[in-house]
Amino acid sequence: MEGKEGSPIAEGSALPIDGGLWHRFREAGALIAWRNAPRARGKRSDAGPLARIAKLHDEEARVELRDGSSPSTVVVESGPVGALVLLLEIDRRGSAPVLTTLEGGTDPAFPNGAVVARWDAPGSASSSLSVKDLIEVARFALP
Repeated sequence: MEGKEGSPIAEGSALPIDGGLWHRFREAGALIAWRNAPRARGKRSDAGPLARIAKLHDEEARVELRDGSSPSTVVVESGPVGALVLLLEIDRRGSAPVLTTLEGGTDPAFPNGAVVARWDAPGSASSSLSVKDLIEVARFALP
């Protein structure tokens, strides 16, 4: 199968990403520096190890892994680094989640908005955001 840039689509990926672009995403993902996130304003409990900050170049994104919840959920700050982290998580899990957005100001941890990925049972909800949208935003995280 060929990608739109002429190179093969990345094999073994759950995502429809051109092989060359996928290689660049993975290289950028390896450069992400991680640190624990500070407690969000308005939240009573500590953020703990499941809330972290991903930093790539001069941009940061808050990432919350809520694997203990049902369904399993990942929330990333809106923006290129958040989109890149979410694409890498989708690839790691091997299946596409239900993608929705969180408006800015509705969650103190994500004052500028977020993308929420939930790994529900198939057909339980519909996405309001496409994986293609994430791919386009994540391109801005690349050097």
